[in-house]
Amino acid sequence: MAEARDAGAGTVTRERQGGSRSARRSRATLVRWLGVVPFFAYAALFLLLPTVELVIKSFQGAAGGFTTANLGTLFQGQFRSAYVTSIELSAITALAGGLFGLFVAYAAVHGRLPAFIRPLLTTFSGVAANFAGIPLAFAFIATLGPTGVVTSLLNGAGLHIYDHGFTIFSLTGLSLTYVYFQFPLMILIIAPSLEGLRAEWREAAQNLGATPGQYWRHVGLPVLLPGLLGAMVLLFGNAFSAYATPYALSGGFINLVPVQIGAVLSGNVTVSNPQFGDALALGMIVIVAVTVVAYVLLQRRAAKWLR
Repeated sequence: MAEARDAGAGTVTRERQGGSRSARRSRATLVRWLGVVPFFAYAALFLLLPTVELVIKSFQGAAGGFTTANLGTLFQGQFRSAYVTSIELSAITALAGGLFGLFVAYAAVHGRLPAFIRPLLTTFSGVAANFAGIPLAFAFIATLGPTGVVTSLLNGAGLHIYDHGFTIFSLTGLSLTYVYFQFPLMILIIAPSLEGLRAEWREAAQNLGATPGQYWRHVGLPVLLPGLLGAMVLLFGNAFSAYATPYALSGGFINLVPVQIGAVLSGNVTVSNPQFGDALALGMIVIVAVTVVAYVLLQRRAAKWLR
């Protein structure tokens, strides 16, 4: 009987201990979730709810009824041209900034440069990637404007670039401006992928008699390609959503989607339906969302080489 009572008491004690541990785990889980509540609340108030309202208003007419005319207008006239121009500008600057940033990052990671180069480059990239908007537009006007510093130096050397059709206020000038903040962002994104190219792989390829071209074709590029494509996709979305820089540089005369959205929301008299601005923004959100999903999928594939 005594042994049975001891066994029963031990069972009760273990059950109490198990219940106590379960309660502690529940409290710990609750505390962890409470830590992320502010984030979810912020995302819901300033991202999710405005997006839902934007989608609803995109399908409303001027009188408030349901309509698909707003979305149909996106494929007509100047608005279709705005999407085409924005996509072309984003693709060109993503490619140019991506390749430039790739070469610079490769030189810093695998170029056997002095040790201080890489932290210096990383610091510059972190600052330059966020240098945009009105300050960037002013800097390029002061540099490559009609009376800019570089323009004056080129004029003194007999190279009158403005006499040959170039202007900083054109789509070409805007592309140069975009590249300034695109290539530092590329450096920050592609550097981890470049670190995934281990020196042992190159040495093994050389020991097996592979040429540098064969190494890059069969080893280097297949490993680097997902991260490279993902980085360029992100650069595309970064350029597509820029508003302050093109507006400050061209005064809104370059036909881009963000500029058109700003014109509609600020009371453009050529658009009688204010909900059309929501439709423009919805089209922009769809394109940016596609780029984000593509970036996540590509980065997930590239991440296995960084383990």
